[in-house]
Amino acid sequence: MAISYNKLWKLLIDRKISVAELRKQADIAPNTMTRIRKEQEVTMQVLCRICAVLDVDFGDIIEFIPDEPHIKIKLAEFFIWLSL
Repeated sequence: MAISYNKLWKLLIDRKISVAELRKQADIAPNTMTRIRKEQEVTMQVLCRICAVLDVDFGDIIEFIPDEPHIKIKLAEFFIWLSL
């Protein structure tokens, strides 16, 4: 399982908000912002504060990227089901 914060970075660019400004407004610790930059997981509380500052929903700042093997298994199961 992977999480991408690309939507967050694009949103900040579109709104002309710096990472430092977001960090201050959302009261995010520097090490937590580093975790976000490294595409690592952070707490829901942090995500809620970011969403509140930017007035957006979770889906507007993060994206879930499933592991590929899981997708292949699901597709294989689907095709087996279709052939029944």
